[in-house]
Amino acid sequence: QVQLVESGGGLVQAGGSLKLSCAASGSNISTYDMGWFRQAPGKERLFVAQSRATGSTTYYAVSVKGRFTISRDNAKNTVYLQMNGLKLEDTAVYYCAQAQRPYYTDFHGGYWGQGTQVTVSS
Repeated sequence: QVQLVESGGGLVQAGGSLKLSCAASGSNISTYDMGWFRQAPGKERLFVAQSRATGSTTYYAVSVKGRFTISRDNAKNTVYLQMNGLKLEDTAVYYCAQAQRPYYTDFHGGYWGQGTQVTVSS
């Protein structure tokens, strides 16, 4: 049974930084694409960042590119999201995701964590 547990969320002032962690169990993330998504109140869940299982390829939403960095430590089976230069509009629940199958790029039908709240204040 795959489980993803996020941590590291909290309250931060605009311009500040946070680092989210996603600890996986029940699978070896080295063969899976991993991603971060976020959902603001009353809005749909949106893509934030993705780390490919193959090599070091990463993808980012335009809104976070240059401010957020996704990384992984396969030995620890953990994925991270370093968030710098946080803005009010980054406030959301952040979810970790694992693709359904090894080397799949699509997260539909995959595995999701319970989410961690990030609140950016002015």
